[in-house]
Amino acid sequence: MLLRGGAFSACNAAAAAADSNGKCQFPGVIRLPRPASLHVASVATGEPKSKAQEPSCHPSLADRLRLGSLNEDGLSYKEKFIVRCYEVGINKTATVETIANLLQEVGCNHAQYVGFSTDGFATTLTMRKYHLIWVTARMHIEIYKYPAWSDVVEIETWCQSEGRIGTRRDWILKDYSTGEVIGQATSKWVMMNQDTRRLQKVTDEVRDEYLVYCPKTLRLAFPEENNASLKKIAKLDDPADHYKVGLVPRRADLDMNQHVNNVTYIGWVLESMPQEIIDSHELQTITLDYRRECQQDDVVDSLTSSESAIGDMVSGLHGTNGTPVAARDENNCLQFLHLLRLSNDGSEINRGRTEWRKKPTKR
Repeated sequence: MLLRGGAFSACNAAAAAADSNGKCQFPGVIRLPRPASLHVASVATGEPKSKAQEPSCHPSLADRLRLGSLNEDGLSYKEKFIVRCYEVGINKTATVETIANLLQEVGCNHAQYVGFSTDGFATTLTMRKYHLIWVTARMHIEIYKYPAWSDVVEIETWCQSEGRIGTRRDWILKDYSTGEVIGQATSKWVMMNQDTRRLQKVTDEVRDEYLVYCPKTLRLAFPEENNASLKKIAKLDDPADHYKVGLVPRRADLDMNQHVNNVTYIGWVLESMPQEIIDSHELQTITLDYRRECQQDDVVDSLTSSESAIGDMVSGLHGTNGTPVAARDENNCLQFLHLLRLSNDGSEINRGRTEWRKKPTKR
């Protein structure tokens, strides 16, 4: 998966239109140099270049206007973004939904840049043949410093195989002006049949199509064994401390896979956070486990409780490091558990965990 479910195919028609000297035969088209990193991607694997790896005769207009490119080894992609006025909140800093949308955008752009088509979210030729798509299984985002309006953010991303289970995509966010790492994220994706909506195992044929673009040795945004991205999220049952019921997907919340976009779930989770926490704290970490997809006609309830309250209700509940679950971690961050469920039958859609730090006094 190179993100949310999109695919890559080479522009064979354009490539076929190039003459033996490498010049495009389309009138009025300027041939730009082929990125060296695209050559390196096939060399790094020792495999012959397939049609799906062949870059197009000329970059698209979007490719030329984007501030993005592959790294020298061809196995990760970087792109720069300007934080727009409509992407910030009351503090004039980017919202967490903005951050999540940028992660999604750079992943999709990575997929397009290496030559996959725009017919879907990183779906390969084989996946499109059998109507298969990628769907999010887990998302973990850590934000160390929120970029402000007009700041330039550079995001690096890469994709890796998770075997038959699915794929993994990681990101590193930097303040482009200083090079400071301001955030990191990781995600897991599974394959689904678009017609039956059933999960599918990743076949060798599909893996071979995207593996050439993945690092050959494991590279993790969170390499530590005991990191927050690996923590199991306890299920939040009634009675919860805070509720927001009757949330309805807007038409704009649906993506090209015909279900609610994964970023929408973040907004729903935050809807049930107590206002006093929103006023005094900012989100530092969010982890979401996606249990089932949500459709346009579904009505959703959002539940939130302090993690310490769950520990009080469930005797002996412990975290992954063997210590009792608490409302605050060693850095004095507030911790909450979240649940999104269908209003009509209580079916679990998503469970989440968030950590919140005190807002800085000055920006």
